Amino acid sequence: MKLFQQLLVAPAALGLMAPMAANAADLDIKGVSDYSASSEQVTSISQFQDVYPTDWAYQALSNLIERYGCVAGYPSGSYLGNRAMTRFEAAALLNACLDRITEVTDELRRLLNEFEQELAILKGRVDGLEARVGELEATQFSTTTKLVGQTSFVIGANSFGGDAKDIFGNERADEAAASDGATVFNYDMRLELNTSFTGKDLLKTRLRAGNFGDSPYGGGGYVGLDAMEVAFGESGKADQVKVDRLWYQFPVGEEFTVTAGAMVRQDNMLAVWPSNYPSETILDVFTYAGAPGAYSLTKGGGAGIWWDDNDSGWSISASYVSGNAHDGNPNDGGIGTDGAASNATAQIAYAEDQWGIAAAYSYTSGDNGAGIYAGNATPLAVALAGSGTTNSYAVSAWWAPEETGWFPSISAGWGLNSVNNNDDDTDLIDNATSQSWYVGLQWEDAFIEGNVLGVAGGQPTFVTAVDYDSDVDASDFVADGNYAFELWYKFQVTDNISVTPAVYYLSRPLGDLTDGGGPVFGGGRSDDTFSNFGGLVRTTFKF
Repeated sequence: MKLFQQLLVAPAALGLMAPMAANAADLDIKGVSDYSASSEQVTSISQFQDVYPTDWAYQALSNLIERYGCVAGYPSGSYLGNRAMTRFEAAALLNACLDRITEVTDELRRLLNEFEQELAILKGRVDGLEARVGELEATQFSTTTKLVGQTSFVIGANSFGGDAKDIFGNERADEAAASDGATVFNYDMRLELNTSFTGKDLLKTRLRAGNFGDSPYGGGGYVGLDAMEVAFGESGKADQVKVDRLWYQFPVGEEFTVTAGAMVRQDNMLAVWPSNYPSETILDVFTYAGAPGAYSLTKGGGAGIWWDDNDSGWSISASYVSGNAHDGNPNDGGIGTDGAASNATAQIAYAEDQWGIAAAYSYTSGDNGAGIYAGNATPLAVALAGSGTTNSYAVSAWWAPEETGWFPSISAGWGLNSVNNNDDDTDLIDNATSQSWYVGLQWEDAFIEGNVLGVAGGQPTFVTAVDYDSDVDASDFVADGNYAFELWYKFQVTDNISVTPAVYYLSRPLGDLTDGGGPVFGGGRSDDTFSNFGGLVRTTFKF
């Protein structure tokens, strides 16, 4: 007999014993004998003339009678439930119920033995069904779409210094101040729709709007290296909402992931982004893990696949993007055409929880500029990048402490680009080489829990060697070096709002073209200087 069935009897019996107040002096032996001898067992509580549904013990008596048949009344058909019960009377009632429980227990044992095999089969089937139901509950998924939003406000200004002059003899500092010296207030807004159909895949749609097109922070100002990572918006097209991302990603087996889309960016198809320094840097030049050529962040129509062995930490990624995939004219667009603005990338990386290292290679068609633009390179590097196809290489590494404290996370990267004009006689150069590097430090929970301090420095892409065409009367000498630095501190005001004041400094941002008085190509530069110092406050809202 199961324990809970025995417990059903105990409360009722004990409840009937509760009113006992008799002691040895009050014992009525004759009443006990009459009660025991009566043996007027009843089969229904309705047989009692003095028990009614309104009585507090009605249900308890009903259970004892119907389940166990161990309650007896007096010959008169009465139960006399209001009469005080002696201990002997309680013992007689309890004994009758226990006898009945023993009978039921013996019967159940016989049935259990008789159907032991069938019960074992049923138990196995139930266990199997429970396992299958649990698996279904764990894997069941309905199509869901989540909205993730981010809005950034940027207020900032630039100042310029130095004695360099442009080709007309005007002071570059004065020209830059006249063009970009005002304080500006810009915004960037991103709305992401993340949709999953199986719980493992992802359809990403990002809508974006901004008004950085005519701002010095948009990359089109006098100093292109002022460009910010959050900057979005084309000149003369402020406040227009555009589709900024549209791609689909899904797993193939346990270790492979495929990504494809009409508006996918190179880094969306990498198994590892080789940096701990935040993707939302201040200056855009520090967004590319030190190698804007290899990690060009080319965006357009494309596809990629990566293999990621979680057990070993190794991963391999390969992707192709056409910046002009939407254009059907093979001279201006398409996939794999001369006008495709193509970028093919391969990466191998090893990553642990706290550190990692990666190497990457990219092949880029000349019409794409190898991801090199005014926001991550000198003007000379930008000009030469469009002279032919570019082979770019990158090596990056990063480390983060196990716990926050005085030691920052460290990220570093170096990039090398080789441009070849593919024997095009119309170009001024045969080939050129450029490099870039950076180091970024970041302190989590700096001074106050939740706040972050960051500093980065390095050289934006600069030309290190030029081999001019034999028909060009110019020296191969080049002095394109320059430096960039940024310092910022993020106040985490709430879980969704942060305020980040920042300062930055650009030394010789125009590189080899700083001295506009010399020849356009090939040396002859003076030691004249030109620099850019700026400050801003970025407020970010995430929802």
